[in-house]
Amino acid sequence: MDLALWIAAGLLAAVALVGGVTKTFVSKEKLAAQHGGEWTRNAGAGFVKTLGVLELLAAAGLILPAALDIAPVMVPVTALCWILLMVGAMVTHGRLGQFKLVLVNSVYLALAVFIAGGHLAT
Repeated sequence: MDLALWIAAGLLAAVALVGGVTKTFVSKEKLAAQHGGEWTRNAGAGFVKTLGVLELLAAAGLILPAALDIAPVMVPVTALCWILLMVGAMVTHGRLGQFKLVLVNSVYLALAVFIAGGHLAT
């Protein structure tokens, strides 16, 4: 079970890292021109960058507390926060009719539920 939690956390941290770097360092105009980034057209640049920074923090929060054995309770807390982020992403993509992206976000949500549940159960 521990190995499965590490794998799930690593996968989700990689997703969060890529999303965070993209939202933080790529211009809003470039994001809006890409499939899946259309939602940024109606969002402020500060909001997009804030989401990016939160995703970067999530990437760290899914791995570092357990790896360093410093406040490991932060791993399930981070996973619970990720669940909230994915619900928002699913609603946003659903409103835009991007149902494949809703499905992708639901997979990320399921990984976060697994991580949170697995860590809270131990």
